[in-house]
Amino acid sequence: MTAQAETPTLPGKRAERRAARTQRIREPRTDRLFMVCVYLLLTVFLAVVLLPLLYILASSFSSPQAVSSGRVLLWPVDFSLRGYHAVFANPQIIQGYLNSLFYTVAGTIVSVTMTVAIAYPMSRRTLVGRNVVMTLILFTMLFTGGLIPTYLVVQSVGLLDTRWALIIPQAIGVWQVIIARSYFRTAIPEELVEASQLDGCGDLRFLWSVVIPLAKPMIAVVALMYAIMQWNSYFDALIYLKNPDLFPLQLVLRNILILNTTGGGAVDASVVIQRQQLADLLKYSLIVVASVPVLLIYPFVARYFTKGILIGAVKG
Repeated sequence: MTAQAETPTLPGKRAERRAARTQRIREPRTDRLFMVCVYLLLTVFLAVVLLPLLYILASSFSSPQAVSSGRVLLWPVDFSLRGYHAVFANPQIIQGYLNSLFYTVAGTIVSVTMTVAIAYPMSRRTLVGRNVVMTLILFTMLFTGGLIPTYLVVQSVGLLDTRWALIIPQAIGVWQVIIARSYFRTAIPEELVEASQLDGCGDLRFLWSVVIPLAKPMIAVVALMYAIMQWNSYFDALIYLKNPDLFPLQLVLRNILILNTTGGGAVDASVVIQRQQLADLLKYSLIVVASVPVLLIYPFVARYFTKGILIGAVKG
């Protein structure tokens, strides 16, 4: 009798479910309509971003004739690896990859180090004249000396035709300094600095042991920005470098595209048409070859990047 009294009956369960449904707050029709519009807008944005990527990937695995005739949409037509064969047949591709890897790694390390070294002191209220220095830094983002004065400076310090010509002149980005400074001001409170000073911790020890571990999301975001900039660097190499052994991948790929685009004195119409078709195919193969390393790196810093994009948005 006691067990039967404690066990709820089937009608009792139905009554509890009915009561739970009535207690739920029904979402207004306007809110549901708004969410539908949001999902539709996000779907459109996804299509705008994804469809060109699929087209480029499909074109890179298609035949030159299919690409030139415009028969490729989102799936390879007459599957072919001729574009990639033409790209990797050039012996400078591997050298270009190694050069770009060096420029990306070394340039990112130098840039992140100098950015942190500038941004952290700018975030401390105890630094005298920090507002004046920050104003001068912002001034360089709005006004520059121009291409010719910059080239003359690089030439005068002996950086022409050296690897450092692609690292030192673009070592510091003003926008990255602003991001790092904002993060240090919001994430590193003054009380933490004062507590470390009472414990006898110096500025360099505090920066290395406390600030940098707490700033990993910001450092990951800034490093990703610098790495992408260095990997895609093309114009600086075109200006400052003459030795082909120092060319980054982007410049090597440009030379391959130009070499296959020019007629080279050929008078046969069929040869000219074949070169033009191959040049059209190479455009898409070169995009894929140059984009793969960045796509492989991004998943490893994605979790830090998600945190870093909210820098300064939420405090406390």
